[in-house]
Amino acid sequence: MLILLPPSEGKSAARTGGPVRLEELHFAGLNDARRAVLAALKTVSGADDAHAVLGVGASLIEDVQRNLVLDVAPAAPAHDVYSGVLYDALGYARMTPVQKRKAREQCVVVSALWGALGFGDRIPAYRLSMSVDLPGTGRLASYWKKHLAVPLGEHAGAGLIVDCRSSTYAAAWTPPPQQSAAVNVFQLRGGRRTVVSHFAKHTRGEFARHLLTRRGAAPATPAALLAAAREKWSAELEPATARKPAQLNIVLD
Repeated sequence: MLILLPPSEGKSAARTGGPVRLEELHFAGLNDARRAVLAALKTVSGADDAHAVLGVGASLIEDVQRNLVLDVAPAAPAHDVYSGVLYDALGYARMTPVQKRKAREQCVVVSALWGALGFGDRIPAYRLSMSVDLPGTGRLASYWKKHLAVPLGEHAGAGLIVDCRSSTYAAAWTPPPQQSAAVNVFQLRGGRRTVVSHFAKHTRGEFARHLLTRRGAAPATPAALLAAAREKWSAELEPATARKPAQLNIVLD
């Protein structure tokens, strides 16, 4: 089983430690593409219109300035750097050693800067979204789509792919429909289903945690994934089509 996660906009910067070493990251074949994005991001972040290009407010000036020193800034494991609603709910720090090992083996983060990362890969805090049109590389979802199919496909093998990404990050790689399931979260309000971003992130994090901490074999099919979801939630499954993966719909009261 492979669990695909989005990064978080908010990040916890490491205070000590050595800098990122590209050769130590998972998916070494992405390193040339990573270097291109790193160089383009550094150039943009030093320009007067950096906030406009990166789509951030002036209050995030410190985040943008970090982009200028990514090659020397302290790095930490991705599961510690990424913070926010989904990662708080996933709760890596609260896992047992065995569960943490499973998380490092089974979770991959799709990133605008790094392309894809293993959960334990050491990275610095940075500011860059997959929706950015970065001068030098273009729109990042399209840029990474050209690079991610082979390494992520090989990494997943024939196993089930559980896609917990938001739509922005899902655009960077479409897994094979017949072996993947996208996780959607709905809330019932007045008898109608609505999508609420905060609850969706939180529930996807809880669901990823459930898959990593529950007893028994990991789900190998979308049907088994549905059964695992129903251990804690009300859920439904829309079967895959020739072009669209299965849709696991978790419904919150």
